[in-house]
Amino acid sequence: MKSYIITIDTGTTNTRTFLWDENRNMIAGEKAEVGVRNTAIDGNNDRLKKAVHDCLERLLENNNLTYNNISRVMACGMITSNVGLVEVPHVTAPAGLKELAQQAKSILLEDVCPLPILFIPGVKNGLPDINMENFAVMDIMRGEEVESIAIMDHFPKDKPYLLVLPGSHTKFVSVDKEGKMTGCLTTITGELLASITNDTIIADAVGRQFVNEADYDREMMLKGFVTSRDTGIGHACFSARILNMFVEKDKMKLANYILGVALQNDITAIKNSKALETDQNTTVIVSGKNPLRQAIIDILIYDGYFADVEEFVPDNKLPLSAAGAYLVADAMNR
Repeated sequence: MKSYIITIDTGTTNTRTFLWDENRNMIAGEKAEVGVRNTAIDGNNDRLKKAVHDCLERLLENNNLTYNNISRVMACGMITSNVGLVEVPHVTAPAGLKELAQQAKSILLEDVCPLPILFIPGVKNGLPDINMENFAVMDIMRGEEVESIAIMDHFPKDKPYLLVLPGSHTKFVSVDKEGKMTGCLTTITGELLASITNDTIIADAVGRQFVNEADYDREMMLKGFVTSRDTGIGHACFSARILNMFVEKDKMKLANYILGVALQNDITAIKNSKALETDQNTTVIVSGKNPLRQAIIDILIYDGYFADVEEFVPDNKLPLSAAGAYLVADAMNR
């Protein structure tokens, strides 16, 4: 009988399940617009349990399978947090594929799935005692660790890397020569950009719109980056209003400017933070969607601190979290 693996990934607002065959081919997927945000709002995880249960049932039914055909069910992301299905303690960095596989927790939730679900832990920075002097060195991730595993599967393990995973919360992950994650750093740049664009006096100047890939303007984005670097984010943001009044009426160009303003903070963070083990010889790999991916690459190259900046674009539309969860499942079979 052919054997399959199911991976589950739950984030803040969505839950996704994927069916894989034994040759690492993704066969099908199901999605529900329910995430850990619903648990926080409701005060319980009943809706999340039902969403995962229903996604699994649809996945099997639509592919004429039963649980007898499933060898493993893996779960990653915020589903392993205190607002998920089961809280699993973070693994302490340095950690790689082997450590995630070894510390995955097998738990049976009969009202969700008749098979035990293997919950993949997140990763936290290796700082035993946290205080007011060193708290900025501590950081955590749930979900990005499997995304990092998926990216590193495409690169040789003979040099250190810095992985950049942009989003509402941008995650920076340092990886050593053995392929182990040595630390992470989080910024809320995506949320800051959303707030500046929609909820400040700058909203009119940018037309309450974000930069899309077709309208990406490297020159204007870098102008925002340099202004923010030289004068600070507050003044640089207000300068978008000055530009709009006296210099530039094109709101999309100003949205590009504000994109650069917001991203400047990320560069300051990764160059100065002690949470990451990086130096100028670290190879930077930028993932994510455009125009964010391209903007970060352009800034890093312009800034010049890192000598080698590369991009990672998957050759399929499969989420990195699902690919990473499959790799953990595969490692457990070895």
